[in-house]
Amino acid sequence: MKVWRQKSKDAKGHFENYSLEAEGHMSFLEMLDVLNEKLISQKKEPVSFEHDCREGICGTCSMVINGRPHGPQTGTTTCQLHMRHFKDGDTIVIEPFRASAFPVIKDLAVDRSSFDRIIQAGGYISVNTGQAPDGNSIPVERQEASDAFDAATCIGCGACVAACPNGSAMLFTSAKINHLEKLPQGKVEHGHRVVNMINQMDKEGFGKCSNVGACHVECPKEIPLENIAAMNRFYLSSVFTRE
Repeated sequence: MKVWRQKSKDAKGHFENYSLEAEGHMSFLEMLDVLNEKLISQKKEPVSFEHDCREGICGTCSMVINGRPHGPQTGTTTCQLHMRHFKDGDTIVIEPFRASAFPVIKDLAVDRSSFDRIIQAGGYISVNTGQAPDGNSIPVERQEASDAFDAATCIGCGACVAACPNGSAMLFTSAKINHLEKLPQGKVEHGHRVVNMINQMDKEGFGKCSNVGACHVECPKEIPLENIAAMNRFYLSSVFTRE
């Protein structure tokens, strides 16, 4: 393996070479666990990487494997990638997500709090819900509900940003905007939400979308590109019509 090592945001990073035998049933993160156990036993600094649920839900296991965010398998997070998808003797190159808006914290871990600030810029919905309402008390058209759910499956991992040559966060931001726009509770402040979230996205230093489409290809949840087109329409409408 060639693993990116970097002590801090301001330190100069470099690749280090490691050799390891891994079982085919191991997940990629389990393989890194074994590597770290080996390094610790040798009194060396273990490789820092992010993880949490290891079930493809939380989006924290973000790294570039052989040039692709989350590795060679489509629709798969790093924690769901297994070593059986590699061949004996393969050299695996492991890097952090690279984008100016995702500064490296250490080794393979990057700071993705810029995504949190985009979400925060969207604010809250002002619907008075009172007690928890029955799930079917507000009728939602089936197609609208399905589209909202598809957009809401975004786990905010940042693979779209890492895959984009411009470092754009348009797929992430559009998914978060559109899943609320499809539901009645999210329509009240939709216009302000669109403008605020896009403005915050630009403020964080993400690049512009140039319709390369790599974001959709590398997205582990396969968020459709149609979300970006819808967000652009919403933004133009909101800029010219909101008070």
